[in-house]
Amino acid sequence: MEADIITRFIDDEGRITVWPSKSRHKEIVISYLAGKFQKGHPYIEKEVNEVIKQWHTFTDWPLLRRELVDRGYLNRDRGGYEYRLTDKSVDE
Repeated sequence: MEADIITRFIDDEGRITVWPSKSRHKEIVISYLAGKFQKGHPYIEKEVNEVIKQWHTFTDWPLLRRELVDRGYLNRDRGGYEYRLTDKSVDE
């Protein structure tokens, strides 16, 4: 079912083309995007932005970065310098 939903929001190259309006769909899209990050790899904000930019087309990477953090897919250190993929990303 999630595969059917995600296809509504991605293009033929797997890039997110639109931010969903429904919360449940947002969660599916963010989970999909989280899968583009490597487990155990520390990222600086610039690297997080670059990964996000590669996987979406609507040019709002700050929104997607905040959603990844707020929904628990990426952890950010207190200084906002380092990001890491969480266990939530692996569990789902």
